[in-house]
Amino acid sequence: MDFTFMWETFRQLLTGVPLTLNLAFTSVAFGAVLAMMLALMRMSGIAVIEMIAKAYVFVFRGTPLLVQIFLIYYGLGQFRPTLQELGLWTFFREPYWCAILALTLNTGAYASEIIRGGLQSVPYPQVEAAKAAGMSGFLLFRRIVFPIAVRQALPAYGSEIILMVKATSLASIITMMEVTGLAAKMISQTFRAVEIFVVAGVIYLILNFAITRLIMALEWWLSPHLRRPPSIEPRIEAAHV
Repeated sequence: MDFTFMWETFRQLLTGVPLTLNLAFTSVAFGAVLAMMLALMRMSGIAVIEMIAKAYVFVFRGTPLLVQIFLIYYGLGQFRPTLQELGLWTFFREPYWCAILALTLNTGAYASEIIRGGLQSVPYPQVEAAKAAGMSGFLLFRRIVFPIAVRQALPAYGSEIILMVKATSLASIITMMEVTGLAAKMISQTFRAVEIFVVAGVIYLILNFAITRLIMALEWWLSPHLRRPPSIEPRIEAAHV
């Protein structure tokens, strides 16, 4: 392998990292809101609302993300006159917004199941104790249910974030010049696929390693029982002196 060429490739592909992170974290942010709504719909106890949420999750978890991107970007183009009348064409003609929409709809389906599992894992005795202390409604959810659910769901949600970072590579098929898009462009110019894709893989590894460490730090911060208590031995020795 030509390491000089790979270093130059690394420098060029780094220019696509901001767009990769932009796509990933924007879609994760919007997807989190959608996922919370879907999770609450699944737990609402109202049959019609539950069925709508179940159908949404079934469709978007059961079909490939690549197909969803194609349908949104290329498929909706067939309805351009209708979209123009509704004032939506300026949104759907932009590959960036189509990619964000597809990624958001996809991660929302997966994340809703993660959030629902986290909410259902909250120990019921803790909820009962909070009610006995006078908490109810939104205060109970904010102080007891939500913090515990976040701690329970965080490891799985971290995996979903990593999957979304990798899923942004599919945006290259609709002309988005993120890391994979730039790599494909360089391959078409140099025909050196091995070196270029190895470098692209290394970049994704670095990004996901950093995200993994951040999630671990957040999990540690949200879990006081995992922190070691400060040592009291120096204090005892000082007292004896």
